[in-house]
Amino acid sequence: MLNTEDILSRQISGFHQYRLDGPVHLTYVSLNLCDMTGYAENELLDENRDLYAQLVHPADREQYAGFITELAKGAQNLAAEYRLVKKDGRVIWVRDTVSVRKEEDGTLAGDSVLTDISDLKKENSDLRFLNETIPCGFMKYTCEKQPKITYINQKMIDILRCPPVREGELDYLEMYKGNIFLMVPMEERRRFSKYLNRVYSADAPLAGEMALLRCDGTRAYVSGWVIKTVNEEGVEEFQSACMDITARHQMRKDAETRRYMKALTDVYDKIFEFNLDSNTVKCLHCEDSSSFKMFEDVPMFMEEALDRWILGAVEPESRDRIRGFFRDFSQKKLYEPDAKPPQITYTARCSTGEMRQYRGIFIKVDDSVSYYCCRHIQETGRENDLQTENDELKQKMKDLVMQFSDGIAAFEVSADGMVKPLYASDNVQEFFGYTEEEWLPLTEKYTPIETFVAYSEAAYEDFAELLRTGEAEYTYFDYGTETERKIKAICSPKEAGNSSPRYVMLYQVEDTETDRKKNLPENRTVTIRTFGYFDVFVGDKPIAFRNKKSKELLALLVDRRGGYVTSEEAIGFLWEDEPANTVTMSRYRKVALRLKNTLEEYGISDIVEAVDGKRRIVMEKVQCDLYQYCTGREEYAGLFRGSYLTNYSWGETTLGELSNKPE
Repeated sequence: MLNTEDILSRQISGFHQYRLDGPVHLTYVSLNLCDMTGYAENELLDENRDLYAQLVHPADREQYAGFITELAKGAQNLAAEYRLVKKDGRVIWVRDTVSVRKEEDGTLAGDSVLTDISDLKKENSDLRFLNETIPCGFMKYTCEKQPKITYINQKMIDILRCPPVREGELDYLEMYKGNIFLMVPMEERRRFSKYLNRVYSADAPLAGEMALLRCDGTRAYVSGWVIKTVNEEGVEEFQSACMDITARHQMRKDAETRRYMKALTDVYDKIFEFNLDSNTVKCLHCEDSSSFKMFEDVPMFMEEALDRWILGAVEPESRDRIRGFFRDFSQKKLYEPDAKPPQITYTARCSTGEMRQYRGIFIKVDDSVSYYCCRHIQETGRENDLQTENDELKQKMKDLVMQFSDGIAAFEVSADGMVKPLYASDNVQEFFGYTEEEWLPLTEKYTPIETFVAYSEAAYEDFAELLRTGEAEYTYFDYGTETERKIKAICSPKEAGNSSPRYVMLYQVEDTETDRKKNLPENRTVTIRTFGYFDVFVGDKPIAFRNKKSKELLALLVDRRGGYVTSEEAIGFLWEDEPANTVTMSRYRKVALRLKNTLEEYGISDIVEAVDGKRRIVMEKVQCDLYQYCTGREEYAGLFRGSYLTNYSWGETTLGELSNKPE
């Protein structure tokens, strides 16, 4: 019994006993409660009054009195939270859990356990203050490869526009809680994953801006921070707080659009916005004398507006051609990968009634909106004819030179393996994997040969062999003719102690191999292996990709499981350390073209579909271990053994999903 009393007095948090009928008062006080409040036992015990009630914070005494009244109604278990004022004046939050019982003599007694919850209340108060003063989203999530959300506040739910759950509908919030990456756009996931890894390893917070996917398909833009901490259970977790800056982002985007529009209005007479989502067109800019001025910024149905304009202004000879041009635009047939913006020249009546020649061009803003810009073509007479004749003459001379020599390049090669190109014809620049814009800066500096040949079709070892022996042969894909070519490279010998540039000549040699396209395999079943290393088989024959980036692009399409991948997204994965710009876009188009031709070579080009520069794998036309495993059928359960797309680091997100998939 003494041992039991010692446990109650010293080890049960804030333990004390009430007498609940007659004058309410405490009948037993533990040492633990005395330590918690700072009062001695004799200062809390009195048979005629409740001395403990005097410790309750004045603002909470009414609530406490109601709690005691409920307890006095009979045997039950109740809990309440309120504040106590300690003897030294400090205030603590407590949770009072009371179990009421009836004694043998019929009196009501209550056994109370008091828990100090001040730290928890402070944390919640801080969060409430943060939410009330700076409305921000807040989340806690695990430190796993595929983090799971353990807490999300209402503001964050509002930012994500999570709808109320209705019977039979998808619970978006629970879906997000199961995998935080689902709220991150595909092209941002690798960057977000890197940030989490950096926060975890450096044990330091990280701040920045990023986009989030809302439940309605739109994007929110947030600014916030991520920190790693240890929760009350001793488990590491990430915490994020963020503010919704979507409106500010849109204002910034609108400002950029206005600057862009200002530049366009300096060049074009009229600018129209075509919106394929709403099937509308509106005039954004025109001359004051134009008949379109009264309709400026007024959306009109596209087909009706075009018909009225074509019949009222365009010369009869051009009408069918104009209709076809705009019809192809509305059906998304005008924009081709690696092509210039679509243009058309026509004759139409101007505001003065004269017939003038105009040139129009479509400039794509996003997937649904394009600007149609047109301007009057000034007559330049003989001067314009001479310029055209001169351009044609220069092109003929260039073609003549290219027929005479397949390619020529000059390099200055230093003793320590540094290269500076002095000259190269266009086809040689492409052979080394560069555009003209990329090539020019290389001619002004020395570059390590390993870096210089990084984008070429051939390996570094092949170029080193060329410089060493003076001769080499390569298989080269000519993007101009879209054909495979074999070229022979001959390098001038290196003279001891001579720093003169060494010259490389490239000659086409006849390919004696049988045209592979004429010997396609009879069995063209496409089998794709993703578990382990990525490989593709046609029948029982593996595809020999001659370009590693085109193979990686196909792997990315397979990983997306039938969803479209935009050019910008693909660049973010294939060249993760380089932004999407004209240089990487040009490089990507070549990779995509190389993939297309490789698939055509094996007679399976239909497994990849391309629309408006976006690409996807046609799942129905391939057999893939990933797709089979995801069906959940028992015969495929043993396919996944813990590894996925081992060749590519970006496969870790899907690997995390597969590893956490319930058996």
